[in-house]
Amino acid sequence: MNLKSLSELLGLSQTTVSRALNNYPEVSKKTRQKVQKAARDNNYFANPTARNLAIGRAGAVGHVIPYGTHKMINPHFMDFIAGVGKSYSKIGLDIVMSIADSNSEMQSYTRLAQSRRVDGFVLHGPLVNDERIKMLQNLGLPFVAHGRCFGEGNSEVAYSYSWLDVDNLQAFDKATTYLLKLGHKQVAFLNGLEHMNFAFLRRRGFEIAMERAGLELNPHFMFSNDMTEFYGYTATMELLSAPISKKPSAILTSSRIIAEGVQRALKVCDLKTPKDISLMTYDDELGFLPNSANNSEITCMRSSIYQAGIRVGQMIGELLLSTKKEPISELWMPKLVHGKSTGPAM
Repeated sequence: MNLKSLSELLGLSQTTVSRALNNYPEVSKKTRQKVQKAARDNNYFANPTARNLAIGRAGAVGHVIPYGTHKMINPHFMDFIAGVGKSYSKIGLDIVMSIADSNSEMQSYTRLAQSRRVDGFVLHGPLVNDERIKMLQNLGLPFVAHGRCFGEGNSEVAYSYSWLDVDNLQAFDKATTYLLKLGHKQVAFLNGLEHMNFAFLRRRGFEIAMERAGLELNPHFMFSNDMTEFYGYTATMELLSAPISKKPSAILTSSRIIAEGVQRALKVCDLKTPKDISLMTYDDELGFLPNSANNSEITCMRSSIYQAGIRVGQMIGELLLSTKKEPISELWMPKLVHGKSTGPAM
């Protein structure tokens, strides 16, 4: 069954049938329902390429993936993309993915926009001062940032754009305060790369909690690197090589993957949590690293990156379908989950 056959069956023009299938308001509700029922009964499915050409859309969202010092192609990214893809599949959108290094990232956005291969973008990994925000606004296509961008003076950049973020500052203020209330004064912090806005805010949350408690920041207890298991392992081994009086009593990590490295180092040194040292992390609920909500092994601040992907996909869909084009923004607060890896300081 094609459009011509369906039109002949209904005794309507192909234009009317096409408009009815796409819910054009100039076609009466009665006619739309009649056409759509006939399409279902006869297993008619519109050709998405033809439909997109007819309405001037590509039917796709661009994802430019930066590949450099911070490797975005990691388990965090893959869980996020799985969530985005779930939303896209429900609203008929495809993903156009472009891998770019730091020298070609801007050109990738421009090339995809000018070629009309995409209707909008999702921005990954906003930086503290991110030139991509203004560039995307100048391109004139809808976009949603997974995270926010902060400019000079640590205030939010005064650009109007759509974003979804978790409250990283409050989450790490809360996490640090949790450890401090257990009596831990020597807390090591293993963060992500701090030119990225989420890591910048996590460090500020840690610093605020420590300062509020009247504790000096120990630069030897603060690390920043790409969030890998090996980084967690090597940083922890460095911390544990110090004299007993200079070792931390607790470690807070910015990622569950980093925490895996911490646990490996503790095992090598024949140490256990929480008996010898407490461990707390941020948990994105990665699919391959379960941390049971009912019986959590590691105490954590938790917010699903998969669910964030689902919502970002919905948001870009709303922007593409809306005639108002008003920015959408949401700030999620991660949940504190008590686990088996933390206890009172000795």
